Amino acid sequence: MDGCIILPSGGQGVRNRRSSGVQIKTESKKIEDTLTKRKVRIFHHFCLPLKLYVFLVDLRVITPRREHSVELGSARLVRRPPRDEKNGKEKLWEYVRLGLHEEDDEEDMVDILEERRQSSDIGHALRNFRPRPYRRAEAFSASQLNEAVLDSDQVRRVMVEVAMETGSPPEAVRAQAAAILEEMSQKLQLGFVRLMGFMLSKVLKRIYSAILVNTRALGTLRQLMEDAPVVLLPSHRSYTDFLVISYIMFTYDVPLPVIASGLALAGMKLMGEMLRRCGAFYIRRDIASNRLYCEVLSEYVKSLVRTGFAPVEFYIEGYRSRSLKSLTPKQGMLQMVLDPYFEGQVDDVILVPISLSYDRLLEESLLARELLGIPKPKESTLGLLKAAKVLGEDYGRMHVNFGRPMSARQLCQGKMESLVFEDVLEEKRAFLKRLAHVIVRIQERGCFHSPWSLMACLLLQWPPSVLTQTGLPWRHLAERTLWLKRLALSFGARLNWPGHTPDLEVMSSAVALHYPSVRLKAQRVFLVVEDEEAAAGGRQTGVAKMAAAMLMMASYRNQSLHLFVRPALLAVALSLSPSVRRDEVFATFCFLRDVFTSEFIFIPGEAHEDFEEACGLLKKCGALDATDSQEVTASEGGGAEVLSFLRGLLKPFVDSYLVMLGFLSELDAHVITEQDFLPAVRSLATKLILAGELHTYETFSSDVQKNVLASLRNLAAVTKLKASDKAYRVDKDAVRRIEGMLSGQIRPPKIQTEPDARL
Repeated sequence: MDGCIILPSGGQGVRNRRSSGVQIKTESKKIEDTLTKRKVRIFHHFCLPLKLYVFLVDLRVITPRREHSVELGSARLVRRPPRDEKNGKEKLWEYVRLGLHEEDDEEDMVDILEERRQSSDIGHALRNFRPRPYRRAEAFSASQLNEAVLDSDQVRRVMVEVAMETGSPPEAVRAQAAAILEEMSQKLQLGFVRLMGFMLSKVLKRIYSAILVNTRALGTLRQLMEDAPVVLLPSHRSYTDFLVISYIMFTYDVPLPVIASGLALAGMKLMGEMLRRCGAFYIRRDIASNRLYCEVLSEYVKSLVRTGFAPVEFYIEGYRSRSLKSLTPKQGMLQMVLDPYFEGQVDDVILVPISLSYDRLLEESLLARELLGIPKPKESTLGLLKAAKVLGEDYGRMHVNFGRPMSARQLCQGKMESLVFEDVLEEKRAFLKRLAHVIVRIQERGCFHSPWSLMACLLLQWPPSVLTQTGLPWRHLAERTLWLKRLALSFGARLNWPGHTPDLEVMSSAVALHYPSVRLKAQRVFLVVEDEEAAAGGRQTGVAKMAAAMLMMASYRNQSLHLFVRPALLAVALSLSPSVRRDEVFATFCFLRDVFTSEFIFIPGEAHEDFEEACGLLKKCGALDATDSQEVTASEGGGAEVLSFLRGLLKPFVDSYLVMLGFLSELDAHVITEQDFLPAVRSLATKLILAGELHTYETFSSDVQKNVLASLRNLAAVTKLKASDKAYRVDKDAVRRIEGMLSGQIRPPKIQTEPDARL
């Protein structure tokens, strides 16, 4: 039994529970016991030696896949291989590097609206829809699926426990679970999909000049859907995201997905029910305390995957990004869709990251107001009808980039034996967290950067007074944008830049498209501030209106931040580090990475890789001198220009964090609620801007404010009180130390392990 682990359950001894009738058969790389029905997973490369003596122990185990399993009565027997953490990291990192089809660029994208403009919309809606579904899909209707969820062992067990805890009759608890399913479940019907497709054809042709899709990857996905359950993971920037993806699926005869949506959409009269019949299933927010709801939701999602009912689509960021930056991913839904594989109920699950990029967003002004604390309008059909004025606007082009499919079986190879055990849940959580971050990084790599996004990166580095009063010379902005275009390409960016159009025409068209943000007058670019005349009536009102205009422009800059953030962190680290020694620079880099870990997406445990990537990119563009492997020094000449731009890109965040750290360190009390923190910071920022001591409006963003609190929690400088989800205890000394390190007054502690010298 050397190298094997027998895992007992229920505290009962093994000695008194030996089995005397076990017959073990080996068939190629498969071991099977024919006497019982309980199974556990053992991969073929961990098969046990022959003639094993097996102890049978009662266990509560997860039913595995049929292949590579052992039926050992009530025992779970595992041969645990040596851990290979590096191999697992490299496998996930490989998906980041190869997460998208490298050959897919602007020329490989197909405009799906071109054909719609040349043929009948009603003909497209009524066309013969010929998807090729998952081969092993079970024939279930939506109502039968709901019944199967209610009758599942897990849901029934939780219903019994809830009934005992609350003293409610079992029938009442079952009725409550049925009501949850009725509120939640989708009712996908092709007739409603056709109707929605007809309506979308009319709308999309009016508001977008093109919707570009990498159809080659879509063809690959269509083939994979026959062999395994598929999970679609799009980025979430607009309400149109899931509508467009379903429209693309319908157009190319790909099985239609069922989509996890917020419950607020269900409240829209007519439209809410129509979306449900187009595949939306609705989920409540803040469900952690509702045990029955969590179990019903989990079993419903797992049933969708296990039965192959339809591809499942959800947003791994959890909700729509109001700042257009990637959000810290959530792992709850990811675990639900992977559990059928972990539990051996399906052979594989295919994860498909999808990147959606917009020239201009329908909700651009609404998002800026939300960041300033103005509540978003409640979703309603009447509100949708009032928003019909968008049909007269031009929103440019949209890119939908399907990433390289990720096989759960390949990702888990070599470590699956640990991910199915309850005693190593922490390792499973770490795996899911890491995988979720990898998926978001792949989404970022698949984005197409628009000319306006690059121009916003440059415009926001100028003082607001220049943008509103004197204006920026158009020729200067154009030259700088072309310089930034070259830098972005050297960093590996995909650009939404028409190749057959003169550069000046491309840039002037971008400015014209974003007329709500900027205007071109007398060869100068001016920032547009809403109701400037009214703003003159009050200085604080003027600051608020300026903040809305700046944050709207910043949202487009944010679309490209992920491209520059690692070299930008290194550029800032070079300015803060007490010396140019690699270990000193790396320590400062890691400190900055930790501070901004809630602001930008960093894969956990990849600090060395991020540092090497930053060094490599800056070396590639000539900003770093690579002659000395023990030092990190800026090169002479053009390197200073690159480093200055990168520092300017992060300056609004550094300044905003310093303002909030200073506010927290000077608090009279040691406890503050989020409800008090957000308006207090905005009030302080207003005073500093009016006094000329602050020149960034990023401090007004509620997302940045919440990210500061999340970052300080990670750094143990604030602690969330158990009595309240929104109250924090502040460690002022720790906050002051972080403030000192971020301002360059205190040296960050050295990292024990130094980065590889690979400049």
